[in-house]
Amino acid sequence: MGAAVAPLVSGATYRRGIHLLLGGVLLLPYVLMGAAFARMLSVPQTPRALILLVLALAVLVACVPPFLRGTRALEIVAARSLLGVPLPDPPATAGSWREERETRLRAALWFTLHLAIGGLVVLLLLVPLVLGVFFIVQRFGLAGGALDGFRAGPLTEHDTGWLTLLGVVMLVGVVYAVAGLGALAAVMAPVLLGPSPAERIAALEARATRLAERNRLARELHDSIGHALTVTTLQAAAALQVLGTDPAFVRGALVAIEDTGRAATEDLDRVLGMLREDEPTGRPPHHGLADLDTLVAHARGTGAEVLTRVEGSLSEVPVPASREGYRIIQESLTNALRHAGPVPVTLHVAVDGPTLAIEVANPVTGSYPRRGGGRGLDGMRERVTLLGGTMTAGPDGGRWRVSVCLPTREP
Repeated sequence: MGAAVAPLVSGATYRRGIHLLLGGVLLLPYVLMGAAFARMLSVPQTPRALILLVLALAVLVACVPPFLRGTRALEIVAARSLLGVPLPDPPATAGSWREERETRLRAALWFTLHLAIGGLVVLLLLVPLVLGVFFIVQRFGLAGGALDGFRAGPLTEHDTGWLTLLGVVMLVGVVYAVAGLGALAAVMAPVLLGPSPAERIAALEARATRLAERNRLARELHDSIGHALTVTTLQAAAALQVLGTDPAFVRGALVAIEDTGRAATEDLDRVLGMLREDEPTGRPPHHGLADLDTLVAHARGTGAEVLTRVEGSLSEVPVPASREGYRIIQESLTNALRHAGPVPVTLHVAVDGPTLAIEVANPVTGSYPRRGGGRGLDGMRERVTLLGGTMTAGPDGGRWRVSVCLPTREP
């Protein structure tokens, strides 16, 4: 019983009815134009050739709106708000005609279906609904003689009881008909107004691009802020141990902490600037292998001995490989300091033609227990994968070794 009454009391029925009624409103100009041409053609003295020519032009113009991108966009908004159909917005830029041909044909079919169903709803409102209201109000003497001489089969104007019952049935029938037509429109809307295969692919590519950008920003924040916090924590701990005996070391540690914090702030500002839509172009460049000496100096300021060996010219490394190589070295040094403490670290960077080789190794100690759940190695692997390189990381004879090979030329 509840399911039978639900269409009568559901707000969705009446919202969908409004959407269908809009189709009837859009159909009205076409009906008026058709009636005008039919009347002109019925006049004997009218030049039929001229009227037919104008009619052909009018039909041509009338067929244009269903194929417009703006019409589809408006229909999507209306179907989403009134029919309750979760339709995505159409793409902002138009593709080629071959790509949009199917989409525009489906949109034109929906437009035609919307007008046809809307016209049917208008007829239901003008005939059964109005007649049903008259049947009901005549019982209370409010019809004003509108049903004088009325006869429908065995019923006449004097059968007030049966006419009232018939009026109620007609009103309920109109509501059920509108509910059924609205449900049909809600089913057909995703089929005819939904995205085409090309639009789905474009949406997936856009989503993949957004996810890749979010991952890249997450890696930038993780590597930069994580390195700064690790370095400053170790430098502060070392300075605290010699606070009363070695003022020069404490002074140097504080300067290093200040420099590291300032660099981390600049990196944070740069990454946050990427998230602002109104951020102007021309932002300062990312860190690269040219900043390797500063990075190593920060690590040495914690008390760690970093032995560096560079082969080849780092200035010849392209920006993408230089940027990712810097971040890989930064994260490797951070992991060494975080998990092994201020131990000797060997860093080997070699530029050999089309490849950039990076190797970072440090002793594995038990004084700094390894923490689980870190994202450093995953971030390095993502960087290496994006550039099409290779990476190995793990224990090697009592040492933790990270070995990376990056291509310096675009594939």
